[in-house]
Amino acid sequence: MTPDFKEVNESYTLPEAIKEAQRCLHCKVPSCKKGCPISNDIPDWIAELAKGNFGNAMAIINGRSNLPAVCGRVCGHERQCEGNCVLGKKGQHINIGKLERFVADFDSDAGLTHEAIPEKSRGKIAVIGSGPAGLTIAGDLSRQGFTVEIFEMESEPGGVLMYGIPEYRLPKEVVRREIKKIENLGVVFHLNTTVGENYTVDDLFSQGFDAIFMGTGTGVPKRLEIPGINHPAVRQAIRFLRRVSLYESGSMSREEVIVGNGDRVFVVGCGNTAIDAARSALRMGSKEVTVVYHRDITHMKALKAEYDDAVSEGVKFLWNSSIVNIEAIDGSHLKSVTIESDGTTSTLPADHVVMAVGSAPASRIVSSTDGIEVDDKGYVLTRENPYGMTTRKGVFAGGDVTNRPATVVHAMRDAKLVAEGIARYVDAVKLMESINNNQSDNKNNNE
Repeated sequence: MTPDFKEVNESYTLPEAIKEAQRCLHCKVPSCKKGCPISNDIPDWIAELAKGNFGNAMAIINGRSNLPAVCGRVCGHERQCEGNCVLGKKGQHINIGKLERFVADFDSDAGLTHEAIPEKSRGKIAVIGSGPAGLTIAGDLSRQGFTVEIFEMESEPGGVLMYGIPEYRLPKEVVRREIKKIENLGVVFHLNTTVGENYTVDDLFSQGFDAIFMGTGTGVPKRLEIPGINHPAVRQAIRFLRRVSLYESGSMSREEVIVGNGDRVFVVGCGNTAIDAARSALRMGSKEVTVVYHRDITHMKALKAEYDDAVSEGVKFLWNSSIVNIEAIDGSHLKSVTIESDGTTSTLPADHVVMAVGSAPASRIVSSTDGIEVDDKGYVLTRENPYGMTTRKGVFAGGDVTNRPATVVHAMRDAKLVAEGIARYVDAVKLMESINNNQSDNKNNNE
């Protein structure tokens, strides 16, 4: 049986979208905008949508977001824009995420928006990594007249959007479509290129880049000290999800995914990654999937909507529980896990354990570059002015690698601030160079 990764949530039809948009009160003080990490002008574009002005709605969204079709699908709307909608207190909030998704999809399908490519005269920026932070930096700075080149270690850009979020939540074609929009702004992508191996930061500066942005995320999974944790049948969630994505794209065989095929799977953790791993394990054919979380449901990091979907699909949850031992049959198969819940222990049969307890930055770039300092956990240290610059002049960082964001849209918010910092830095450097050159010319003329 072929796993079904078809997108779960359906989009609005055109009449449905306009009807929903017409419910918006267009508040003078829009709480929804305050709740949006990137301060999207939500009432303004919803008002345009309500009147059928789809191009105007898209133009307003593009003013703040480089990834609207992505945000419309995977943002934590319930905690952000929708959670702050005044209509939520009176009954039913505006379905802002679903409307944003509709506008972005409609615009793409109809080919309405064609952004002009600005003249590239302000400077040359290298972006390492093409996840949400890197793509946001590239889009913002390209629109401001910078030449931007992205260096990506994978064969396809997108980072966590492409390899970390399952197809049923975020179809890969949607990600590709958003990336194509950024490419159309003149952004150049260098794929299968690893900075720290193929190039160093010094190499990039020698190629004429005025500033470099590190948006490499957190690719090294954190580990818990549990007996049996090093067994091959214990998988890391981010690596499992990557394998699932590669399988879905036809780049990996079903056997290489490993998890599934009637397995009893335990997932440790309860963030969105844990829920994604649990639901993906079911889709890959697992017999039973149980999420084990050391706190109660009120403290889970996952969105309530994602939890509800997981429950409806058959994922089980053990609250206030921890796996304290993993027992193997042999070198490739597990026998059981021992779970402690509220002071009592029980042993349950298990085939795989998937760990989703967070991740840390890889040190590849830092270790190959002088002058970039990190904290005791390996996160890159940055300054407030110019925002996002590391301890190495001209090298900036943002996103998960700095331990600030937690979601796609928070990474985007951080990246937008860093983009402003990069622009200010490059403009200041070029201004000083111009002043020094003029002074030197005047001195030579006087002589």
